[in-house]
Amino acid sequence: MLMGKRFVTDAQLSDNLNISRRTLQDYRDKGKIPFYRLDGKILYDESDVESFLSELYRPKFED
Repeated sequence: MLMGKRFVTDAQLSDNLNISRRTLQDYRDKGKIPFYRLDGKILYDESDVESFLSELYRPKFED
């Protein structure tokens, strides 16, 4: 925890989402997901990750 927020590293987030770290880099480069750089380490605020995933969520289409 830092500043009352919980953070995950680049490696942890890529493992949790089952995507490559390169894909996360693309998301950062395109401004799709907020991040912090601390001493060369990339950190993501868990609440920012939840917001990012909520924006991408599409419910299953049912007839």
